[in-house]
Amino acid sequence: MTTTPPTAEHARLAESPQADAAWRLWGPYVSGRQWGTVREDYSADGNAWDYFPFDHSHLRAYRFGEDGLAGLTDRFGFLNLGVAVWNGHDDRLKERLFGLTNGQGNHGEDVKEVWWPTDATPTHSFGSWLYRYPQAAFPYDELVAGNAARDRSQPEYELTDTGVLDDNRFFDVEVDYAKASPTDVLMQVTVTNQGPEPAAFDLVPQAWFRNTWAWGRDDRTPTMRRADGHIELQHAWLGTYRLEAEGDPRIIFCDNETDDQALYGSAGRSDCPKGGIGRAVVHGDEAQVRADSGTKVGFWWHYDQIEPGGSRTVRLRLSATAASGEDAGAPFEQASAGGFADFDEVLQARKQDADDFYAAVIPQQASGDDAHIARRAFAGLLWGKQLFRYPVELWLEGDPAGPQPPKERTEPGARNVSWRHLDLADVISMPDEWEYPWFASWDLAFHTVPLALIDPAFAKDQLELMVAEWAQHPNGQLPAYEWNFDDVNPPVHAWATWLVYSLAGDQDREFLIRVFGKLLLNFSWWINRKDADGSYLFEGGFLGMDNIGLFDRSKPLPDGLRLEQSDATSWMAFYSLSMLRIAVELAREMPAWGATARTFFDYFLRLAQAMDTFGSQGISLWDEGDGFYYDAIVRPDGSGERLPVRSLVGLLPLIAVESVHPLLAAQLPRLVGEVQWMERRETGLASVFDHHQTHDDQRITMALVTADRRKRLLARMFDDSEFLSPHGIRSLSAQYRDALRVDLGGEELTLRYTPAESDSPLFGGNSNWRGPVWWPVNFLLLDALQTYAEAYPDERIADVDGAATDRTLMQGADDLANRLIDLFRPGPDGRRPGTPRWYPSGPLWDQHVTFSEYFDGDDGAGLGATHQTGWTALVAQLICTGTAQTPG
Repeated sequence: MTTTPPTAEHARLAESPQADAAWRLWGPYVSGRQWGTVREDYSADGNAWDYFPFDHSHLRAYRFGEDGLAGLTDRFGFLNLGVAVWNGHDDRLKERLFGLTNGQGNHGEDVKEVWWPTDATPTHSFGSWLYRYPQAAFPYDELVAGNAARDRSQPEYELTDTGVLDDNRFFDVEVDYAKASPTDVLMQVTVTNQGPEPAAFDLVPQAWFRNTWAWGRDDRTPTMRRADGHIELQHAWLGTYRLEAEGDPRIIFCDNETDDQALYGSAGRSDCPKGGIGRAVVHGDEAQVRADSGTKVGFWWHYDQIEPGGSRTVRLRLSATAASGEDAGAPFEQASAGGFADFDEVLQARKQDADDFYAAVIPQQASGDDAHIARRAFAGLLWGKQLFRYPVELWLEGDPAGPQPPKERTEPGARNVSWRHLDLADVISMPDEWEYPWFASWDLAFHTVPLALIDPAFAKDQLELMVAEWAQHPNGQLPAYEWNFDDVNPPVHAWATWLVYSLAGDQDREFLIRVFGKLLLNFSWWINRKDADGSYLFEGGFLGMDNIGLFDRSKPLPDGLRLEQSDATSWMAFYSLSMLRIAVELAREMPAWGATARTFFDYFLRLAQAMDTFGSQGISLWDEGDGFYYDAIVRPDGSGERLPVRSLVGLLPLIAVESVHPLLAAQLPRLVGEVQWMERRETGLASVFDHHQTHDDQRITMALVTADRRKRLLARMFDDSEFLSPHGIRSLSAQYRDALRVDLGGEELTLRYTPAESDSPLFGGNSNWRGPVWWPVNFLLLDALQTYAEAYPDERIADVDGAATDRTLMQGADDLANRLIDLFRPGPDGRRPGTPRWYPSGPLWDQHVTFSEYFDGDDGAGLGATHQTGWTALVAQLICTGTAQTPG
């Protein structure tokens, strides 16, 4: 029986399950920042920020991608649309977002702009984006100098600190995209003067081809030329498109080529290079623009003044007119007649489609505020999809017509030299479009969870991409991120795979098999590479939680010492249970998978046993006196000592828990038989599972943490003097406000609860796990807490002295979920706790939801990257799945 899709957007999704589907051809896949990335770095020292700085971005052609404001491109990044603006005072045309490099920021790299993705549908049939542009000259130099003058103990110097946005002296630039068909895209740009006085403005929407022809590998050059009332664009893969603007803007062309004369003092490939349009608009120098053709074109509207509260709107349309040639890969329907007669009708229809879609996705019982939060989270996720092109082999070798990479790039141990097989040219969900415009494998796993609610096909595609043979290393390791693919991220892929499978309807077992088969290889890599002595106690380095420890856990310890990590072992137990869960599901229809399920069951039990004792001295990671798990230092002779730091590292054992329904267990009699055998034998392994009653159904629950330890850990987790903040679980106990001092081999190491920005230079100082609230681990703890609550519905959370409180586990889970959502809910004054401190308040600001990288452990203020609608978008999952009830 065929089910009719509930909305028009759902119907488009049903037509477009594959990455190369027609409705997915065009989207906001242009990077927020291409300069300063590893892909564009050909330096000997690997300092990508210095090799391709911001000041070069408007003069140098990029090799592997593009960047822009409100950028739209095809899925291979050949043709790009974007917005450029000028306020009459800046020294350059504003074509891309500005920010500080890692070395310039007193807390690491940091974007210094204000913008919000405000809406989007999964097929990008509709999208809107808002940019806040100062009316005074953009304070580039002041922002650099202001942050350079501050140390790590001080907050960052922000755009609002400069005063350029005072009295609402800014333009709001709103961009709407709508598709009339898969190859017919409408673009509307509206500029509003929010200030108290009239102000001049130049608006220059642009289109440009990515430079694929200057590198000595493919000399075919696409063309743009004036035609009858429009611009004709021809490309070997895309075919022929027409680009037209309503009204009578001035049209100027240049080439997307490097300005060698400006950069190096020598003649370049073009007399009208990349910055030509900017020179014409800002400096009145038209020596580097043409009137008829090029590979970059600008539509230039100049307004002598826009009155206070006044707006100006321009419209453009990009539409296919002929299919591409024999190299075609692009979808093509019918030729568009162009024009603007139906523009309003199409735009309004797509806006209504978006409203209908989210009305079907977001539960009706969600409050208006919560629905707004979820929709903005989804918008940020969808605008955060970017084209990521990185062929490592080609990058290492360099291009025939380009500078030859220095020999240091290919020496053993050099960046990514062991990842020559990696060759990506895919649209990938990014952690943040400016500060992290590259995928991170563990971030991406969390992204797929809320994505599964709106675009399950894309969510599955992202998980499969990380284990594809052109991404996953032949040894089984998953790539971490472009700065160092060899780094180790927590193994959350199997967990995300199961959750996406479940959210998508529990039907696509082929998806499970495809991912599960490759994860078997990754699981083996972990065992072979991260369990040094076969003790089932794992190492792993920082494991995504940067500076959480007393020292850099990614660096080797001296004198043969080894760090056994509570979190690494917990992650592996969590991984084992996730793999077990998938294997059990597959065994329902294919019994042969039952043997694999038993393998993961056995491995999990041995990990649980190892958490109690290891080494010749029998040192336990569990400290009975403190009621907490710690990392431990192991000496060559097998002796060792625990590192008494109460952090998320010690709470992570809680996440390794799974409950199997009896109806499912009955289909796996051999697995159930092994459980019963364990009980009869009364071995030490048997303590990690339990039978319990839930709604008159008997289940089997497996947990890394025994019942008595669980109660003690939860007591600390829900203690507001330690981990429980008003807005989630802190990453470090607040008991260390006055610092923790630990003597290690005669050296005193210090760690202090730091609820906001990092005061440590570890990992560049651009994130902090020594106090703030982070969404990914909070989400995992919440997920585990709900599992415990279902297993033990009458259990109550104790206090640190062991006395039971009046809260059940489920009430504790609901409370935690609401604390997390409250980060984004407006208070009585309209201010949202999770809004960064430097964002002003008022009607023009309070409506916009900010999804920060992490949050202050005391007051919840947003910190780090300000557009982390990657894992922070998990708030949408809590709202849409009814995890938390709206207060009141």
